[in-house]
Order: sequence, then C-alpha cells, then structure tokens
Amino acid sequence: MAKTSSIEKNNRRRRMTAQFKTKRAELKDVIRDKSKPMDERFEAQIKLAKMPRNSSKTRIRNRCELTGRPRAFYRKLKLCRNQLRELASQGMVPGMTKSSW
Repeated sequence: MAKTSSIEKNNRRRRMTAQFKTKRAELKDVIRDKSKPMDERFEAQIKLAKMPRNSSKTRIRNRCELTGRPRAFYRKLKLCRNQLRELASQGMVPGMTKSSW
C-alpha cells in the first residue's frame, strides 16, 4: 500500500489540472498562434509559467486504484500487476484466467 500522503497529493494534482484546464488551453493557443504579435505571445508564456506547476497534466502519476502503487500500472484496468494477478486468480477480471501448464 502506498503512502496516503502520496495518493492525496496525486488526487490534488488531478483536481488542480481539471480546475486550470481551460485557462492553460487558452494560453497555449495564444502561444502557438503565429499570427499574433510577439509581445502578446511572450506575455502568454509568462502567464503560463506563473501558473501552479501541479496544474499541468504531465505532473499526474498513474496509480493503482486499489493500492496506490505507482509502478507496473495497467491503464486499461487502472490496476497494478499485483492486484491484477490477484483479481484474475479470483476470477474477478472478465476474460482473464491464470495460466498453468
């Protein structure tokens, strides 16, 4: 089980990303628009840099829904490999069986 503080920190990042999503997108559109004057684009860059770092989507870490484990994460199931194996052995994951030979 991951530390509760790490899980909460990641949840805070998710909330902050959702909160600033539209504002960040608008600023990025201004920065990418080559028809706008250079001064306006530069100001948009500065405003984007002054925004909280945790409002960026790349700061979010994929974590297991059950344990909070950050590594060996399967995006499709939102589980780590350990929990995936346990649930598959119990027959809780549809279409997945533990192989034995």
